[in-house]
Amino acid sequence: MAASRIILTLVLWIPALAGEVRLTGRIVSETGTPVAGARITLRQPSGGAAVNTASDPTGAFACTLPEAGVYELEADREGYFRLLGRALEMREGANEAQLVLNRVREVVASVDVIANPGAVDMDRTTPQMALTGAELLKVPYPSTNTLRNALRIMPGVVQDGRGGVHLHGGAEEQTQYTLEGFQINDPLTGRFEARIGVEAVQSMDATAGRPGAEFGKGSSGVLAFHSRTGDDKLRYSATNFIPGLEYRKGLTVGGWTPRANLSGPWRRGKAWFSDSFDVQYVVSVVRDLPKGDDRTTSWRFGNLLHNQVNLTNSNILTIGSLVNLWYAPRTGLSVLDPLETTVDRRSRQYFTYIKDQIFFSRGALLELGYANNRTFGREIPQGDAVYIITPWGKRGNYFVNASRKAGRDQWLANVFLPGFRFQGEHRLKAGVDLDRLSYWQNVSRSGIEYATLDYVPVRRTIYHGNGQLHRVNLEMAGYLQDSWRLRPRLLIEAGVRIDWDRILRNWNLSPRLGFAWSPFGLEGTKVFGGFARIFDATSLRIFTRPYDQYSLSTYFAPDGTPIRGPALSIYRIDNPSLASPRYHNWNLGVEHQLPRLIQARVNFVHRRGSRGFTYLNGLGCECIEPPDMFDGIRNPVFDAIYRLSTERADRYDAVEITLRQPIRQQYEWLFSYTRSKAQSNAVIDQSIDEPLLIDDNAGALPWDTPNRWLSWGYLPTRWKSLAVAYLMEWRSGFPFSIQDGNGQVAGTLNSHRFAAFFELNLHVERKVAFRGQWWGVRFGFNNITNHRNANVVNNVIGSPNFLYVYGGQGRSFNVRLRWLGKQ
Repeated sequence: MAASRIILTLVLWIPALAGEVRLTGRIVSETGTPVAGARITLRQPSGGAAVNTASDPTGAFACTLPEAGVYELEADREGYFRLLGRALEMREGANEAQLVLNRVREVVASVDVIANPGAVDMDRTTPQMALTGAELLKVPYPSTNTLRNALRIMPGVVQDGRGGVHLHGGAEEQTQYTLEGFQINDPLTGRFEARIGVEAVQSMDATAGRPGAEFGKGSSGVLAFHSRTGDDKLRYSATNFIPGLEYRKGLTVGGWTPRANLSGPWRRGKAWFSDSFDVQYVVSVVRDLPKGDDRTTSWRFGNLLHNQVNLTNSNILTIGSLVNLWYAPRTGLSVLDPLETTVDRRSRQYFTYIKDQIFFSRGALLELGYANNRTFGREIPQGDAVYIITPWGKRGNYFVNASRKAGRDQWLANVFLPGFRFQGEHRLKAGVDLDRLSYWQNVSRSGIEYATLDYVPVRRTIYHGNGQLHRVNLEMAGYLQDSWRLRPRLLIEAGVRIDWDRILRNWNLSPRLGFAWSPFGLEGTKVFGGFARIFDATSLRIFTRPYDQYSLSTYFAPDGTPIRGPALSIYRIDNPSLASPRYHNWNLGVEHQLPRLIQARVNFVHRRGSRGFTYLNGLGCECIEPPDMFDGIRNPVFDAIYRLSTERADRYDAVEITLRQPIRQQYEWLFSYTRSKAQSNAVIDQSIDEPLLIDDNAGALPWDTPNRWLSWGYLPTRWKSLAVAYLMEWRSGFPFSIQDGNGQVAGTLNSHRFAAFFELNLHVERKVAFRGQWWGVRFGFNNITNHRNANVVNNVIGSPNFLYVYGGQGRSFNVRLRWLGKQ
């Protein structure tokens, strides 16, 4: 059992200074990996003040005790089972102990262990939310097979209507995603496009917009994923391997998501592996479309392989790979987008990494690594007819036919220096990060036509020019950070980072400063806060637009007669010395541990972005003189000459309150409320693929949610083998804009909102042993109240269905069958 493997392996007595009682040691996982940042607490059974310390990057720890005698030791770290109430006899002199913490895994038998979700941690100045892979498997969020959908159960993370993930009010590309320390953002879009199965994840951490100096490409924060690691026991599991049937406008095979995990030793005590395989077959049924034209299917395949090899006790090598394949014909089907307007999509991703960690004496660590990420995407419309947008909805064929390839090669080196004392205790870390990014595309676009209810054209746009291009960027970064424990109850973290890339050629200095303070007499309370300047990564997508195709628009009178055009819209970069977009992030908060291990936290986030990239129409400005010749066209008429500027400004403010409690045998619950506001003066990203006409681009961001209540739990019942799992989310509806028949945004951007979103998922799970194997069966309802959570709206003025909403998932009955193997 997991609890029985949390052991104290060695206690030695070594002569030392008379009267001094000192404990040193090291804390590692079951595979010998050092556990950094573990909290170790010693207290005498008779009472008195507790002695606290924490492990360094090599897992080493040390503390001085007030006197000899028997002490009770506790050790905990997020993602590991807690070590509780172990008695140690401390003698005068030097004492040594080695501790082993087991990673959190599912416990199927009745063993009284607790996985701590994060006690008040005085070795961290940034607010962080951590979830283990076992916790991700408990919460009944829809489509539990994919990690992307699991992110919404974290306070501060909002999932928009199309599945995009937004951390603390930022765009998808403003979050830095890492897997085993390597950036896994899509090299082109910057978004989290990778598919990782939930069973493949050991843990994930979300850090608000003031991460350490080693992170520098995510102004809204960092989401870090850690792969599951094998141990000396062969483990296996499988989930949803039997396809289910659903009744949705007739009996059909529902979403089938078989997945399996196999882990164990390559060589006991030396090398281990963990491999997670998943398949997703999805049938999407649009209930508002006629039968026969109301459904699409798609297939996904994913595999994450993670290996750990202990070359020596002080040298650990990790190697892994992630493979994603996706085939999705006729994507984009909705009540306003019939089959003829859909797109056949295919994509591939190959991500590999290798990291070598070398541990030295006195807490020093050298880390070297390399990763590469390759992506390919294909978009194929159903034909080459003009794409028509009417007040009734869309007609014709989608206008983009594209092939895209992107890649990132990343080299990193980090060093954690030995701690030293000068006006307190210091721990320094430094590192460098080198990246090469590349992008290639071959895109051809047909045309878009806005039409009336009677299909009389209002505006027609066609595309010319060469849509094939290639662009490369190089990025370099270095950082230095000091964790300075000025007093036992006061920690200050100060750091600096410098970034450079070949496109902008700017040297960007990013200072970081944070503090954590525990007021005297308030043990279990931490006040924290700080400031960070963060620069977003330079987007290849933005800097390739001038080399892409251009558009020609013709405008028509009510009788269909052309009255203007063709008029050009082009993109230019006139200023080669643009400043880099930057964000100033502030936060202030307090954490407190209430009785019964209830963790309470209040956090305020204040984020301001300036000098952001946006394309602005410069026609009418004295700074632009339209050319007399463009691509062989003499004296062309222009609709717009979009110039890349640095006038984008973003604003985000939020107050977040979170309560969380672990209960025996891995049960727990969480409650959170967030009040926030996310705004920008460049809400819509102006591009050749965006047909909307916008006069004022300021307003609420599309994922703005002023109020959000979130709660989930995995709770015991009077029957030991039975548990109740639930997820509840209520939030403000997302904003949207209205437009006229010409494609012109009417009024203020995003001035309307969908109705409030509410979802309550309630499930019952039972784990039973059958013929020597453990099985888990869970069944229940998603959206048990059948609340209409619409995500599509007819926003065209003059339509008979103006402001009529569609979409959303109604009440559904779900069954999950898991084979958990022997434990």
